[in-house]
Amino acid sequence: MIIVDRRSNPKGKSLANRQRFIRRAKEQILRAVNGASSSRRIKDVETGADISIPTGGISEPTFHRSSQGGIRDHVVPGNREFMEGDTIAKPPSGQSGGRGTEGSPDGGGEDEFRFVLTREEFMDLFMEDLELPDLAKRKLKAADAVLWHRAGYSVSGSPTNLNLVRTMRNSLSRRIALKRPKSEEMLALEAEIAELEAHPGRDPDRLMQLRGLLERQVMRAKRIPYIDPIDVRYNRFTPTPRPAAQAVMFCLMDVSGSMTEHMKDLAKRFFMLLYLFLTRRYKQVEVVFIRHTHEAEEVDEDTFFHSTETGGTMVSTALEEMARIIKERYPVADWNIYGAQASDGDNTTSDGGRTAALLEHELLPACQYYAYVEVGSDPDAMPAGFATHARETDLWRTYKQVTGTETPFVMKKVRHRREIYPVFRELFAREGTKQAEEVTP
Repeated sequence: MIIVDRRSNPKGKSLANRQRFIRRAKEQILRAVNGASSSRRIKDVETGADISIPTGGISEPTFHRSSQGGIRDHVVPGNREFMEGDTIAKPPSGQSGGRGTEGSPDGGGEDEFRFVLTREEFMDLFMEDLELPDLAKRKLKAADAVLWHRAGYSVSGSPTNLNLVRTMRNSLSRRIALKRPKSEEMLALEAEIAELEAHPGRDPDRLMQLRGLLERQVMRAKRIPYIDPIDVRYNRFTPTPRPAAQAVMFCLMDVSGSMTEHMKDLAKRFFMLLYLFLTRRYKQVEVVFIRHTHEAEEVDEDTFFHSTETGGTMVSTALEEMARIIKERYPVADWNIYGAQASDGDNTTSDGGRTAALLEHELLPACQYYAYVEVGSDPDAMPAGFATHARETDLWRTYKQVTGTETPFVMKKVRHRREIYPVFRELFAREGTKQAEEVTP
């Protein structure tokens, strides 16, 4: 078996060498991708990335002559000023040789290696860090879905798209225009010739005339085929974008002082992944950011993730703000509404009833899907012997009252990036799969 790789190489580069380099420097590139993911906007998660990695770990092993052992002969250039044994004076300042620049105090003198990751490479590394299954990766990396519509006829195509009616119509038109002899006419001539041949001497001139006419018609029928390649027509299909469907994604996050940078990073990756899911399902996706302490407000993405304002915690204020925005700007009849909430689980005890009522009676009936992730500290960064399973939080107990098999609501605890994807499994599951899981004990 012979396999020919016909993938086009990047401009001026070898695809195989590029893939080999990414595999070799994968650990450093992953760290750079993580840094790029933290600094970019959620809507820019699908674009490529211009990243930098240290040059120390990307050098390739090479063979060279050992500096020890062996016999060597060196040929060096001579000069006209010095003889063997002469002492060379240091050149004065300002003349040839100069003082040069001051050296680096730590001895590092190499710049970082900078290169651009394509969209596919960045998505591969981003999703690998989240440990998504292969099926999920294929669905998230797939191009926009299209619908195929009839668009006339084509002179080329696959046999399955052959339009027999149009082909036969073209054949008939051509045969009529070129006056191709009909088979009935040739059969009538053959019958008349056979009758004259059965009675020799009856009309020899007529017999000779009929034979010549039949011969000409047979030759003409051979020159004008019944179906010619120019008659063949195929059904032509053209791709058109899937009808534009609108979706809005609400990102809610607790920004009180208890939310660490690690927790905010987990929340951002959670929001990025949900945005990827929605852009594969809907053509137009809007994102609304709502941050809350004891008060909630709609903000832009930069303020959402980087504002230093802190305060108490009242989750109901964020849910009220989300309900208000839905009523004012996103009618349920026109928009597919998705909610994504990230918090460390803290909430004022007296606010639990109001929070559960808002979620159950106002938001869930309007949402296609609502996901709550409770972010926690990284267990890998905790001291040895430190308990990683904390107590059940106030907000977790409140939301447990709302969960059910019929509600579009899921809640998970996340302490590491690899734990984010299970929140979205229901988005991939088909209805039959869900029912089977419910029946299975």
